[in-house]
Amino acid sequence: MSIWTTRGRLKNVAFTGSPEQLKTLTACRKGESDLVHRDGGWYLYATCEVPDVPVTEPEGFLGVDLGIANIATTSDGTRHSGKSLNAVRHRNRELRRRLQAKQTKSARRLLKKRRRKEARFAADTNHTIAKQIVTEAERTGQGVALENLQGIRDRVRLRKPQRVTLHSWSFHQLGSFIAYKARRAGIALIHVDPAHTSRQCSACGHTERANRPDQETFLCTSCGFAEHADVNAARNIAARGVAGWAVSHAA
Repeated sequence: MSIWTTRGRLKNVAFTGSPEQLKTLTACRKGESDLVHRDGGWYLYATCEVPDVPVTEPEGFLGVDLGIANIATTSDGTRHSGKSLNAVRHRNRELRRRLQAKQTKSARRLLKKRRRKEARFAADTNHTIAKQIVTEAERTGQGVALENLQGIRDRVRLRKPQRVTLHSWSFHQLGSFIAYKARRAGIALIHVDPAHTSRQCSACGHTERANRPDQETFLCTSCGFAEHADVNAARNIAARGVAGWAVSHAA
């Protein structure tokens, strides 16, 4: 690359990246680039325009329920990130609380460093989960149905410990990662209304607060259907995805 510096232009500066990044850069490079110094390293932010992939007509939808105990649960029964990830999140939260209480210059410096580390950890986890979800949808020929997350922090009513967990994780980032990976793979994507998905029976459709006696359990008071609560919610999201797609593509 060639860059301007305070001492004039430097030419033929070497840079590197992953094989996938370099392939995209070679094929789709367009526009300006930014050289960024971050955490002691230099990064080249290059703009690429990737052509749209035609969306394949889905054979059903893979519903994705986003939650607290499990960040993402799919309608096929897969639960992403449980106790081990929550333990890391809890440890980070406690360390951040202790550093905030000290109010020293070194504590503030460490706190800033921790924030960056936690952001990288969250982004990496979200990328991994999004890739697994999109790969499974692509393998089975399904689309992906996501909850409409607009106002999730204001809409959800939780106990204080759960509110802390809700506010500390970037669910919108995970949703955006799934969305752009689905677009690049030509997979149908639809957002559905998440209202009452955790209380509605995916077998008979009966909706009642008593259907969910605790965080993990779903037990329908009408037909007796039992399932993990997050899986049941994901199946409702999948069903709404099928209905929503049919309506939007009826013509």
